[in-house]
Amino acid sequence: MTDSQTVQFGIDSFGDLPRDDQGRVVSHAQAIRATVQEAVLADQTGVDVVALGEHHRPEYSISTPETVLAGIATSTERIHLASGVTVLSSDDPVRVFQRFATLDALSDGRAEVILGRGSFTESFPLFGYDLADYEILFEEKIDLFHKLLDEGPVTWEGTTRAALKDAEVFPKTDSGRLTTWVGVGGSPQSVIRTAQYGFRLMLAIIGGAPDRFAPYVDLYRRATQQLGTTAYPVGMHSPGFVAETDEEAKRLFYPGYKVIRDRIGALRGWPPLRREEFDADVEHGSLYIGSPETVARKMAHAIRALDVGRFDLIYSAAGAVSASARLRAVELYGTKVIPMVRELLAEKADTLEVAR
Repeated sequence: MTDSQTVQFGIDSFGDLPRDDQGRVVSHAQAIRATVQEAVLADQTGVDVVALGEHHRPEYSISTPETVLAGIATSTERIHLASGVTVLSSDDPVRVFQRFATLDALSDGRAEVILGRGSFTESFPLFGYDLADYEILFEEKIDLFHKLLDEGPVTWEGTTRAALKDAEVFPKTDSGRLTTWVGVGGSPQSVIRTAQYGFRLMLAIIGGAPDRFAPYVDLYRRATQQLGTTAYPVGMHSPGFVAETDEEAKRLFYPGYKVIRDRIGALRGWPPLRREEFDADVEHGSLYIGSPETVARKMAHAIRALDVGRFDLIYSAAGAVSASARLRAVELYGTKVIPMVRELLAEKADTLEVAR
């Protein structure tokens, strides 16, 4: 059962381009600086983790999460610094390890890497990879990354990069092991692979009722037990936005969210988003949008339903939102939402204890 005091709460961003106070879309450079400012505020207001995603598209400013996280590391004290996700398939596992080990040193042990295939494919042709090798690229590279985490001499051979024989990789981490997750969107095979390597599981839940992911949490726990690996607390991340009232949050979030959703949907054969669908996902699905109380209650329900140990809110998924409104959303999340969720989880735990 979820312990209200050990659950972690994070914010998640792709470096979406906000608008300034005059309504103009800011540059990629300004968006990166805005993300750093938001992360510093999150650190000050009690948020546990900031996770930054890797994308190679015009809507997003962050293509190298660890670089931005390194900047955040020098201006924060306690917040953990994660990717969300690092697209391992189109990167080199050795370089990924080195970059995050360096971030771990800069942040005094606060670095985490979330590995994944990514939700887009632009990185494959950009870095010279064939999409026909989509499966083998991830399978081989996650196997190599797993070996690198032992921080000893590595011997490895595959088909997607040069072989290694007793190779030492530097820098080493002070702890001796880099905290590693795998982002999973709903594939049982991916859940089992995550358990096989002893990695933490992060569920990407971006639509529909979160309860439908409960079988994946159960599968992860059963698989770790059978494989003899560690069953870490599972994490989840979902989009949302916090404002003073439900009406304000939806008013600020919906226009930009629809633009991005329809642009992506056109590439994937989805019909345009209807307002009725949006409202239904806010009410019953995986959009955590509203006042602090509304968002807190919905988060507490999802955390209990899935029995997860971490919840990351993708707070910047609507490009039409102003930079100042995003800062306010982060502030409300840290100072209002997180304490409310902890209280709600504690109340539920007390009720269950009395019932016994």
